[in-house]
Amino acid sequence: MSTASWTPAVRPGLIPLHPLTFGALLGKPFAALRHNPKVLFGFAIVVQLVVAVITLVVVGAVALATFTRLESLSPSSPDFYPVMWGTIAINALVVLVMAFVSLAFTAVMQGVVAADIGHAALGEKPSLGRLWQIMRPSFWRLVGWSVLQALAGIVLVLVIGGIIALGVTAGVGGSAEGVAFTVVIGILLVLAAIPLWVWLGTKLLLVPSVLVLERARLRAALVRSWRLTRGRFWNTFGVIFLINIIMSTAVSVVSLPLSLLGSLFVPVIAPTGGSDASEIAGLIIATVAPQLLVYVLQAVAIVVQCAAAAFIYLDCRMRYEGLDHSLISHLERRDLGATPEDLGDPFTVDPARAVSSAPPPKPAPTYATPPVGWAQYPAPTSQYPAPTTQAPPPPPPAASAAAAAPTRPAEQNPWAAPGSGGA
Repeated sequence: MSTASWTPAVRPGLIPLHPLTFGALLGKPFAALRHNPKVLFGFAIVVQLVVAVITLVVVGAVALATFTRLESLSPSSPDFYPVMWGTIAINALVVLVMAFVSLAFTAVMQGVVAADIGHAALGEKPSLGRLWQIMRPSFWRLVGWSVLQALAGIVLVLVIGGIIALGVTAGVGGSAEGVAFTVVIGILLVLAAIPLWVWLGTKLLLVPSVLVLERARLRAALVRSWRLTRGRFWNTFGVIFLINIIMSTAVSVVSLPLSLLGSLFVPVIAPTGGSDASEIAGLIIATVAPQLLVYVLQAVAIVVQCAAAAFIYLDCRMRYEGLDHSLISHLERRDLGATPEDLGDPFTVDPARAVSSAPPPKPAPTYATPPVGWAQYPAPTSQYPAPTTQAPPPPPPAASAAAAAPTRPAEQNPWAAPGSGGA
């Protein structure tokens, strides 16, 4: 075998190139932090801190300016109530705008993590600049998806709140039983909205990964996520639920003791209320330091959650669309020296294998899946000819057989009968 026709088996990256088990889906998101910590961990912390500082500065400055003006007016002034309601409206608008800014940063984080996980499956560690180039065409779609989620939550809350308000208003004019009935209906609506929100969130969990890795439009990404999670709902929900529980517990375990320590140190640092500069500095440190650690843990939680969604996306495509074979082929051609232009994008969806509106086929059992690296040879195009059943030719006549048989003298034939001559 010549060296030009042989290459070693491909070496997978962060994940094995075959459908993932539940344990792998649960553990690999945490391993992603170790795979590319400078990009994921560092970038997430910087983004989280920048969002927190910008929000604090903008909201604080607007609140200080508006409420200072309100304090300059007397409650008996005819302009007091218009200014008060205007102040409340301005602060509410600023908080809403900063919430959308936070959503934009969250969208960037989702896109960067999805792009990094896609390249980690190929054994690559791209830089932050490279990940930004991959994610940039899908940036506004990611922002649109984040805004759509926020608007859906706001609409759901307003609908439930409006129904409760109308019921309470109608019950007040009637009887106390009507108010109690309305409150019960409101509680039932809230309880019904929780599983609805969880169901929609699970079915549409893969939208950011589809937007970044497939360069799909928002509507197509919604359809793709809905179809890829068909038949994998409980697996997807279980992974995300357990990761959220783990990260929420970690944040609570760390933040609660720090908050208690901060509240205990405040009287020690500033027993007179913080009039001295050193006491003010101590108050700031005792208050801000625990919050900074909470931001760090929240950044880790965001990265782990986004990475889990990306791994679930890869697993669903491997099971239903054969993405693992496409990735193996991509790695083999890359090891043979193919240029990036010739390699193309391994995450491009093949219309012939893409999941459709019909239920996806059941995944093959593990024992029926060939090992990674085995060549898939095509089936033979022709069958071997069937064996013939023609009868053998008849034996020759006895006379001709006797004439053809060799003879030798009787004395040399130990089996000659006595008296047959030549004795």
